[in-house]
Amino acid sequence: MNKTERIFKIEQLISARRLMSFQELLDELEVSRATLKRDLEYLRSRMKTPIIYEREANGYCIAPKRGEPERVEFPGLWFNAQEAAALLTMQHLLDGLQPGLLRRHIEPLKERLRSLLESTDHSFSEIKRRVRILHLGRRAPQPKFFEIAANALLNRRQLQIGYYSRANDETTERAVSPQRLVCYRENWYLDAWCHLRKDLRSFAVDGIQRAEILDTPAKEVADSELDEALAEGYGIFSGKAKAWAKLRFTPARARWVATEEWHPKQRASFQPDGRYVLEFPYSDDRELVGDILRHGAEVEVLAPQVLRKKVAAAHSAAARRYSTFVTPAKAGVQ
Repeated sequence: MNKTERIFKIEQLISARRLMSFQELLDELEVSRATLKRDLEYLRSRMKTPIIYEREANGYCIAPKRGEPERVEFPGLWFNAQEAAALLTMQHLLDGLQPGLLRRHIEPLKERLRSLLESTDHSFSEIKRRVRILHLGRRAPQPKFFEIAANALLNRRQLQIGYYSRANDETTERAVSPQRLVCYRENWYLDAWCHLRKDLRSFAVDGIQRAEILDTPAKEVADSELDEALAEGYGIFSGKAKAWAKLRFTPARARWVATEEWHPKQRASFQPDGRYVLEFPYSDDRELVGDILRHGAEVEVLAPQVLRKKVAAAHSAAARRYSTFVTPAKAGVQ
C-alpha cells in the first residue's frame, strides 16, 4: 500500500468508526509505528484534516475546528485521468478568477486543492509544470452580462437582451426566460424560452451585447421538455432529433474515432475491412458539418442524403478555392 492509499484509508477509517486507537490503525494498515505517526502528521499539517487524540477514550477522531463549520469531505486521493483533470481544471479556473466578492471563500478552497494535488508525494509546482490543461476555442463572455444572466436565471426573472447572432450577422432585441446555463466546448450558453420566437433557444452568452433583468417572472419550462428540445440532437444547436447521421471512417482514422463519444445515443460498428461506421441523432447540422469536415477524406457521409450533399458541397467549394492558388514558381518568384 503506497502513501496515497494509506492517507486515504486512515481518514476513511477514522471517519467511519468515529474513534480508533493507535494500535487498531497499525493493525489495519500493517505499517510501522513511525510510518503511522508520519501519516497522521501529514493529514493534520498538509491535508488540514482536524484529527485529534482523545486521551480519555485512548483513540483518534476527526472533529470540526472551533469557530468553523464542519469541513467538507472530499473524495478519495486516487487520481485517475478524470480526477486529475477535474482538480487541475478547478485550480486553473480559480487562479484566473478576477478579484470579487467570493475571494475570501475561494482562497481556502484553492489551498485545499493545492493540498489534494500534493497528496501524491509530489510538489504542487512540479505537478503544474508537468501536467497541463489546455483550453482551446474559448470565447470569453463579458463578465457583466454573464452575471446578469445568472442572476436572472436564479431569481427566475425574464431577461431583455440585445443578442448578436453570428449565423446571420444580425443583432435582435428580445425578452427571454432563462432556464439553464450550460458550458459546452469551453463556451457558455443560456438555454431560455424566447418570447420573440415563442420557442426554446440556446444563446451564446458571449453574443449578448446588452442585458437587463425585468420585473416579469420567468416562464417555467419542465426539465423533461428542456431535455427533449435541447438535449436530443447533436451539439449546442440541438433540438428534437430530426435525423440520424451515418458516417464511415477509414481504418486509419477509426483508430482515433472509435474511442470518441459523439453522442450519448450513438451506435457504432467495425466493418470486415477495418472501416468504422458511426450513427447518431442530430437536429441542426451546422456544427455537425464542421466536425465532419475536420476529418477530410478520412470520412464519408452515408446518410441522410441531405447531409451528404451539404458536406460534398463544402468539399467542392474548398477544392475550387484551392484550385485558384498560384504557386510561387508560377508567380515568377524564385
